[in-house]
Amino acid sequence: MTTLKPRTTAADVDARAAKIRLVLFDVDGVLTDGRVQMHADGTESKTFFIRDGIAMVWAQRMGIRVGFLSARLAPTTPHRAAQLGVTLVYHGVSSKLATYETILREQGFTDDQVAYMGDDVVDLAVLERVGLATCPADSVVEVLERAHWISRHGAGAGAGRELIEVILRAQHRWDDVLASYLNEPRESEQPTR
Repeated sequence: MTTLKPRTTAADVDARAAKIRLVLFDVDGVLTDGRVQMHADGTESKTFFIRDGIAMVWAQRMGIRVGFLSARLAPTTPHRAAQLGVTLVYHGVSSKLATYETILREQGFTDDQVAYMGDDVVDLAVLERVGLATCPADSVVEVLERAHWISRHGAGAGAGRELIEVILRAQHRWDDVLASYLNEPRESEQPTR
């Protein structure tokens, strides 16, 4: 069961989600479980959850922009973004709030059109501004206390996917996603080459 802040009702979350045109994600501790593997050659690796990724693809197909906003500079972040067609990639930023304001100005969005998912105190300033402040279930208490919506999933384990599904359902687009798979042509209906 999804947890809601005492002051946030399911109807309020739906109303906020219906306005969303941009979903921003922190990376480490949101799209990953927060662990980084450091290799002997100085490179690093981390694990992303496939269902989060496919949900980002669906959101973009439905006209919702997706972006990454991370304080940590990591070579894996732009690689994962490129795989998903995510072009708004800000990592290694010294101020998430200043970068967020730049994104709004450059992309033409207002606070109420943006959802943000963060997990730690570095995310608080942006969470306080956006129309839909969200977090994974295992976020720090200061974030949990301020989120409009808390995923039932932890970091790197489907929290991003759940958020996108909430938004698409609130915008009455979830059935469009399902239909795109249910109505795939059969092999016999494929055009010949």
